Amino acid sequence: MIGDIRETKECQLKDPMDLFNSGQVVKICAPMVRYSKLAFRTLVRKYSCDLCYTPMIVAADFVRSAKARDSEFTTNKGDHPLIVQFAAKEAQVLCDAARIICPFADGIDLNCGCPQRWAISEGYGACLINKPDLVKDMVRHVRSQIDNPKFSVSIKIRIHEDLKRTVDLCQKAEAAGVSWITVHGRSIEERHQPVHYDAIKIIKQSMSIPIVANGDIKTLKDAENVHHLTEADGKIKQMTFQWTAVAAFLYGEIAIILVLCLPFISPLRWQKIFMFPLWSKMAVFWNKMFLTIIVLLIVLFLDAIREVRKYSSVHVNEKAANVNSSAFDHIQMKLFRSQRNLYLSGFSLFLWLVLRRTVTLLTQLAKEMASHAALETQVNDATEAAKKYMAENERLQEALSGKGDGKKKESTDATEEKLKEEVEHLKAELQKTSSAFHKAKTEVATVKKQSEGLRREYDHLMKEFEQLQQSLNKAEDKKDL
Repeated sequence: MIGDIRETKECQLKDPMDLFNSGQVVKICAPMVRYSKLAFRTLVRKYSCDLCYTPMIVAADFVRSAKARDSEFTTNKGDHPLIVQFAAKEAQVLCDAARIICPFADGIDLNCGCPQRWAISEGYGACLINKPDLVKDMVRHVRSQIDNPKFSVSIKIRIHEDLKRTVDLCQKAEAAGVSWITVHGRSIEERHQPVHYDAIKIIKQSMSIPIVANGDIKTLKDAENVHHLTEADGKIKQMTFQWTAVAAFLYGEIAIILVLCLPFISPLRWQKIFMFPLWSKMAVFWNKMFLTIIVLLIVLFLDAIREVRKYSSVHVNEKAANVNSSAFDHIQMKLFRSQRNLYLSGFSLFLWLVLRRTVTLLTQLAKEMASHAALETQVNDATEAAKKYMAENERLQEALSGKGDGKKKESTDATEEKLKEEVEHLKAELQKTSSAFHKAKTEVATVKKQSEGLRREYDHLMKEFEQLQQSLNKAEDKKDL
């Protein structure tokens, strides 16, 4: 180990956090008992492995025994970046081990996921996930006693049956300054059951530091698939599709409002444009579309508020920021993105309401302008008619007062003559009507006389019928006798 350490001192240690900002999926060789020795790590690095772990080392033995250090840890200048995984149950022991290993490795990892019975019985491994305060204390102690800001402190855990406990554990570790967290997607009791990648995704969504997915990843294709399933870190994520769509929608709203506010396009012209058949067909679905978009924007706005509150509540003290600057920058980046999303959704919601109001006001203004133009036309017509009637009234007054000229008198005489002719014509018509009435009256009298004669004839016939009826009755009586 000594010769290897001399070579290591000559090389420059690396910052493992740079891998998570590289824009690529980080390929990590997990710690494996008896396998993850120097020879194996050298082999896997030749096949594009980005980060290697040592096998789990019991921190107490490593600190106490030089023999244990020589047998458990060897490295060389090409063995970087390298993470040494320790099993520990006391904060100071882990700090001592970290101080010893600090010059030769790029970081340490606290094993909180080993499910072996001997480890759990000794207080190591997976039993630590039930002691979040102890894990937090161990991470904080290492952070406070290691001065190298590039030296990473990570933990590897398993999940609880109640995932809220796992999220709480991760958040406490994050508050203590942990660099990243490796999550094996099984509980302590599970061995070969399917990995709960959905749980890893939930943990990732609840954290602002890198999360490494672990469990049943045997090929590079598996790593790519798990990365997409869990959204675990190792790849810098661009703006998601939903927020890209919201940003495009916001820019579209701004462009439409600017066009609607152009001064040389009058509301009447916009009204004609809105009367196109295409808009008439869209108007049927307009209210539903408006309400749907309102609901979507409100949901995105509330989600952005939740993200801003989550990342704003992460407080990092000055020393933790100095020793874990990459994690601090990661939190600030998450906060910036959540604030950006908040502004995008908020302004989109606001401008959508403004756009709806603008279209409504343009339509109402166009109707008012059309009504105003119609009223103005009616007023002009009424004014012209009033002027015409006033002129005729003045001419009549002049004709009646005798102030008119000869032509006006001739016009009056002609009017009187015409009125006389009309009177004569009416008298003739009245005479004809009187004659017709007299004739009709005479005919009525004649018909009345005829009806009187018919009535008398009817009475006479009735008397004869009664006489005949009596004679017939008397004849029948005689026969009976």
